[in-house]
Amino acid sequence: MSEVIIQEDENFERALKRFKKKVEKAGILADLRKHRHYEKPSEKRKRKMNAATRKNRRHRAM
Repeated sequence: MSEVIIQEDENFERALKRFKKKVEKAGILADLRKHRHYEKPSEKRKRKMNAATRKNRRHRAM
């Protein structure tokens, strides 16, 4: 759980920006998007294989 404590002299926009940064770093939104709908095991394998292929392609190009 991410939380941000607002200082007395801090405005809301700055606190919101810090909160968004914490949430992004914790990976909460990515996890939410990943679990938005059920993914069959075959689809999961295919997605991981495609990601590995893309990663391999990038490393070969360098």
